Amino acid sequence: MRDSIERVLITKEQIQDKVKELAADISKDYREKNLVIVGVLKGAVVFMGDLVKNIDVPLMLDFIAVSSYGNTTETSGVVRILKDLDNSIEGMDVLIVEDIIDSGLTLYYLQENLRTRGASSIRICTLLDKPYRRKANVKVDYKGFEIEDEFVVGYGLDFAERFRNLPEICVLKPEEYNGR
Repeated sequence: MRDSIERVLITKEQIQDKVKELAADISKDYREKNLVIVGVLKGAVVFMGDLVKNIDVPLMLDFIAVSSYGNTTETSGVVRILKDLDNSIEGMDVLIVEDIIDSGLTLYYLQENLRTRGASSIRICTLLDKPYRRKANVKVDYKGFEIEDEFVVGYGLDFAERFRNLPEICVLKPEEYNGR
């Protein structure tokens, strides 16, 4: 698996420091709120797990699975809900937790979809952000790291369902994904 990696972009120590920083900000902002954290499956699971362990306000967890990529490196632009929320978010303060925001199309769709369900507020927390690739207007409220246009894996991020278990964010060698 490591022979597919070009280099480590963000170390596990850098990630953990940033997770604690984000959790402190979220805890402060959601002190007197009805917080429900919605994790976007599957990529955000690792980040979300570490994040919620460091948030010190009451919260509920839920998950949603959406797809716009499949096994490619470019979004199709068509977003599909593969697994919906288990609970109502009406009257709740929703924090969507995502692994990476690229074009923003998926998050834009997801935000609009959740807005119609009566949430009191909707904010976004992402570990990684590529703002210069944005095709949709999405406001990121909590951002871990802004990265260049490289294909990254690890810490929950995958390519064709592989590499999620790497403990750091790594740049994948182009020959691993070119031609797919």
